[in-house]
Amino acid sequence: MTDTSITAPADPPIPGDDRHLRILTTTDLAGIDISLSDVVATVESAYRTLHAGRSDNPRKLTVKPPDGHSVSYAMLGRDGSRDVVAIKTSYKHGLDKGRTEQHYYTALTLYDDVTGLPVAMMDCSRIGSLRTPAASALLARACAAPGARSALVIGTGTQGRLALPFLLTTLPDLDRLMLSGTHPGGIAAVRERLRAHFPDRDVEVVGDLRAAAADADVVVATAGPHTPAAVEADWLRPGALAVLVGHGLAPSTLHRADRVVATSEAQMNVTGTDMADADGRLPAVDAELPAVLAGAALGRGSDKEQIFAYNSGLVVTDIALGHRFAQLALARGLGTEVALWR
Repeated sequence: MTDTSITAPADPPIPGDDRHLRILTTTDLAGIDISLSDVVATVESAYRTLHAGRSDNPRKLTVKPPDGHSVSYAMLGRDGSRDVVAIKTSYKHGLDKGRTEQHYYTALTLYDDVTGLPVAMMDCSRIGSLRTPAASALLARACAAPGARSALVIGTGTQGRLALPFLLTTLPDLDRLMLSGTHPGGIAAVRERLRAHFPDRDVEVVGDLRAAAADADVVVATAGPHTPAAVEADWLRPGALAVLVGHGLAPSTLHRADRVVATSEAQMNVTGTDMADADGRLPAVDAELPAVLAGAALGRGSDKEQIFAYNSGLVVTDIALGHRFAQLALARGLGTEVALWR
């Protein structure tokens, strides 16, 4: 199997002491310039190390009240190539309200597992906004049909805004870029992000979702939970790849797929229950992305297979990218040292 991976930059140890913790704020991280290829390579290296058995990615812990107004997660992991241990927390409040009334907080704390010293605590929102579309782009590189030329993104939120730039990073031959969205501000943001990374490219906003899906070699569904969009399996062309990140695909795209690939089958069984059939069941996964990237499993068996890919976040990718951001922040002198243990 041909190895088309991008090499991740080396991550030297980050100095620290046993009394201070470096805090990296949203503003600190927003000022760090990182290329899309750097992000893709860092995320890919995390998957490969996990497949090699050198990293640990336990199942996330979830707490949700009976009325469903909030949800919180705790994720612990270890990156074996960087010798870093980390804890990620995520809390969203107001799930029963509109987007503008919701509160969301996520943080990542890194520790050097060689020295035993803390590395940094940082806001994890930008990391999540980058590693998720990078994973979708890796799924597309591994599972799209040979010669794929067209892509459709459903949704204009955080994930939708970087989906196309990352797809072009791993599939540079895409020549038709389509977008299904209804919010003018979101559509404008998708265009802005695309032109920031690929100034000569533009996106075609589509009104007929069924016709657009039929023309797409790759469909990436990133819409929010209240979207009316729901692409059905029989809308897709032979050989199409459908990647689910948020919402926008009907369960038929999973249950009638010729092949199912997931970043993690265990995660899909926990967070993908809205795609279950009438009996509450999900089909078995044929391959996981870490194994596909390592060449131990096939992402695609034939040109005509319709493939469903489930993109759920794995904390090892947050750890790898968080460590990369900490490295870049230190080089720029960013962050605040807090004497937390003094």
